[in-house]
Amino acid sequence: MSGRVVTVVQARTGSTRLPGKVLLSLGDATVLECMLERVARARLIGTLVVATTTAPEDDPIATLCLVRDVACYRGHATDLLDRHLQAARAFGAQHVVKIPSDCVLIDPVVIDRVLGAYLDRADRYDYVSNLHPPTYPDGNDVEVCSFAALEAAWRLAKRPLDREHTTPFLWDTPGAFRLGNVSWETGQDLSMTHRAVLDYPEDYKLIRVLYEALHPANPAFGVADIVRYLDEHADVRELNARYRGVNWYRAHLGELRTVSSADTRQPPEERGG
Repeated sequence: MSGRVVTVVQARTGSTRLPGKVLLSLGDATVLECMLERVARARLIGTLVVATTTAPEDDPIATLCLVRDVACYRGHATDLLDRHLQAARAFGAQHVVKIPSDCVLIDPVVIDRVLGAYLDRADRYDYVSNLHPPTYPDGNDVEVCSFAALEAAWRLAKRPLDREHTTPFLWDTPGAFRLGNVSWETGQDLSMTHRAVLDYPEDYKLIRVLYEALHPANPAFGVADIVRYLDEHADVRELNARYRGVNWYRAHLGELRTVSSADTRQPPEERGG
């Protein structure tokens, strides 16, 4: 393996479903601080960068990064593909990692497993993730690509969804890029049944319970610990049950070439239920 790795966490305060979610409290810190601490535990991440927007309301994110000595790049508010590329370029990336800020309790071991799979064969792959198809419990999203591939997507992508969601042009343009996927080594698929993603108030309740239950005894708790706790505490698992399997794909069915209705669910309020 050769080349500089830059891991980008895109974060902003302008979430519509849960405004300011990355600055909500978790333990003695904010959600974003707790997540960055977990990402930083991974061995292979290289330079860790928070990519936020130039909007004044995201000044607190930039300040947090300054206080915590985490690199920060500020860019376009809605063109996340551009923001991600410019952040990677600013820090001299040759290999680029994308980890969404809603994956608050992401397992550092999972980050290293996906990133390692890419780096071991960087000459064979343009893009590797654990999402196509997903098998890990929701909340462990890791995507890795070459800077050259990301730059090609930035140059060629025209669909609004490609700009908004950063990577679809890479994995949703059949035959254009060399793709790899990492499945959960357990052989299980809990991607639609176990959810620890921060998008709705109910998600925040569940994540707080998990963090307060698991972090004191083991700050490096991982995905197996989360699954075990949720399976042993049905009441906690039910906190965000209405959103299991819900993801951004639901708004783009018919536009995405490689995604079907089996890959997402509609939340009850969007079904009229």
